[in-house]
Amino acid sequence: MNIDSIKNGIVIDHIEAKKGMEIYEALKLKDLDCSVAIITNAKSKKMGRKDIIKIDKDVEINMNVIGFIEPNATINIVKDDKLVNKYKVELPEKIVNIAKCQNPRCITSIEKDLDQIFTLTDKENQIYRCKYCEMSLK
Repeated sequence: MNIDSIKNGIVIDHIEAKKGMEIYEALKLKDLDCSVAIITNAKSKKMGRKDIIKIDKDVEINMNVIGFIEPNATINIVKDDKLVNKYKVELPEKIVNIAKCQNPRCITSIEKDLDQIFTLTDKENQIYRCKYCEMSLK
């Protein structure tokens, strides 16, 4: 299968297989006015299988979303057909309005305009807790 390279844009690489669509939806990439390619189950020497997202435009993306869903991803910035920057995403210390608290008694269930804020409490196990009720996300 051939997927064209991009001239200017962003490539989100090293996404765990089957998580590409989750990132696509969380970043609201369907709302962009450019081409976006999602490659699923691509062969990878390092990972076995992986997903890749190619965005054919230099847009601002929420790195915390990517870090929360796939902290091992890499971001490649392409300009004039050349890779100009490459960096690894990290697990964010805090996420805001990326996930929703599942505790029905949490104040965020009652106060609809309140931000959904989670803090990383266990980096090794990637566990986040609600700022308001301490309910664990994972």
